[in-house]
Amino acid sequence: MPLKQHGRDYDIVVYGASGYTGKYTAQHIATHLPTTLKWAVAGRSRSKLEAVVSRLQELNPDRLPPSIEIISSTTDRTALEALCRRTFILLTTVGPYGSLGEPAFAACATTGTHYFDVTGEVPFVHKMITKYSSLAAQSGAKMFPQIGIESAPSDLLTWSLTQQLKREFGPATKTGQVTLSIHTLRSAPSGGTLATVFTILETFSLKQLKEAYKPYALSPVPHPNPDLAERRTTWITKVTGLATTPILGLGTTSVAAKTDAAIVQRTWGLLSEASNKGKEDESYGPRFSFKQYMKPRNWLSGVAIHLGLMVLGLVMATPFLRKVAKKFVYQPGEGAEEEVAKRDELEYWGVAKPDFGGDEVKEKEEGRKRAFGRCWFRGPVYYYTGVLLAEAAATLLEEESVDEQLGGGGIYTPACLGQPFIDRLDKAGFHFETKIMEE
Repeated sequence: MPLKQHGRDYDIVVYGASGYTGKYTAQHIATHLPTTLKWAVAGRSRSKLEAVVSRLQELNPDRLPPSIEIISSTTDRTALEALCRRTFILLTTVGPYGSLGEPAFAACATTGTHYFDVTGEVPFVHKMITKYSSLAAQSGAKMFPQIGIESAPSDLLTWSLTQQLKREFGPATKTGQVTLSIHTLRSAPSGGTLATVFTILETFSLKQLKEAYKPYALSPVPHPNPDLAERRTTWITKVTGLATTPILGLGTTSVAAKTDAAIVQRTWGLLSEASNKGKEDESYGPRFSFKQYMKPRNWLSGVAIHLGLMVLGLVMATPFLRKVAKKFVYQPGEGAEEEVAKRDELEYWGVAKPDFGGDEVKEKEEGRKRAFGRCWFRGPVYYYTGVLLAEAAATLLEEESVDEQLGGGGIYTPACLGQPFIDRLDKAGFHFETKIMEE
């Protein structure tokens, strides 16, 4: 498939390519994207970038190496704008995004450069939407925050479940309750992820955090029942973290629940908005709600996970405890050794209930049917974060149908890239499947 013509020097630039996730991203590009790709790696240290390029040449000696671009400071917006004017798509792994990410985001929004990042910082995304949505729409920049492990799998699986319901019951079918479960998670967080956790309360005020994490705070349109998921949560779940969902089984509090919910809820809003403008109706419907859990080994471990996350929250909220904890974890740019990371695996399960809009006959005939889906991969979690970044960029670069569906510039979500993105991920080892089951 031919690459899109755009008149800029680079199709893709990986900014932060010498970091832990950036290296994996560059490796996937070097070994899987077209050899005609014009691309570069960018960052502060020439020697570190040269080492990355040398490794890429070992992995694939048959393709030309990427160029090297030096950005001496992550806060140098002038240098970033100059690079972005020569770049069609910027992939940035430079974080924590709350303290370091805005200059790159602003530069892309200003120059009409398409943008992808792997943040999990909802307050950062909330701030960028508030400040740069109009500018991105004017410049034509298509911007995709949170397209890494947080929060692409949850967003894409939710979208896939809603599409399965439409295939089964008709294209006008809406979705009621969606419940996901992190069924398997074997991985250790990188230094960059931990730095984000430790610094978020130093970057954003409690008021900003509260505002960003409100239900549908990232949605461009209001939900008629924003607290629907919360009202469906029992007091037992609130106290113990435990919940049992038909098909999925026992679940407990998920560390990524609120982070992923924010992006899923923005997708709800974006698709609702698109449907109202006469585009293909992929909207979820007015009674949509979303919950995410994590599968524990048993009820005792489920309660322990719930309480452990509460303790972690206390540590994060206490400056002295944060300072002590930082000494015992990976530092930014570090992570598990490749041989250890190869044993990583991640799998999500999900169920979606159709919303028949009060049709009693259909509810009686089809009411026990649910869409069931899962997505999974085996291998380094941070490598697959790089896969998500690289394949998302390739989707925008090569798939005309996606560009037409999106329309102009704006701040989008992983699910807005639709089935072409999922198909690419499947070929890269990140698999999705959905089917209809009965409770």
